[in-house]
Amino acid sequence: MAARLAAQKAADEQIEVLSDLFEDFNETPLSGDLDDYSEANIKFHQAIIKLGGCDPIVEMTQNLFIRIRAIRAVSLRQDNRAARSIAEHGRIIEALLSRDADLAERLVRKHTLGLAAHVEKHCAFAE
Repeated sequence: MAARLAAQKAADEQIEVLSDLFEDFNETPLSGDLDDYSEANIKFHQAIIKLGGCDPIVEMTQNLFIRIRAIRAVSLRQDNRAARSIAEHGRIIEALLSRDADLAERLVRKHTLGLAAHVEKHCAFAE
C-alpha cells in the first residue's frame, strides 16, 4: 500500500532520491559492502513508506525494522540475495517514477514475499 501511495503522491525528486541510496553499490561488487548495503536497503524501504504519506503505515512499520535489520544482515549474504535485491529495487523505482501504482504495489509485494521465502529456506531464526 505504501508503494501504491508513493506512486500516486510523491514528487519525482523524492522518488529519484531512492536511486541515490544505491549509487555506491551499482558500480562495485557487494562482497565487502554488505553491511553498508544492508543499511541502504532498510533506508530504501523506510523511504518508500514515508513517501506514501500514511502515518499509520509509518507507525506500524517502525518496530518491524528492528527485526528486519537482523534478518537483512544475514539474508543478504546468502544465495546472491544482495544482487537480486538491487535489481528488484531498480524495478520498483522505475514503477514509482512512471506512476504505475499497480506495478509498484505488485513489485514491492513480490520483493517482500521473496525475502520471506528466502528467510524460510535459509535462516534458522525464521522458525
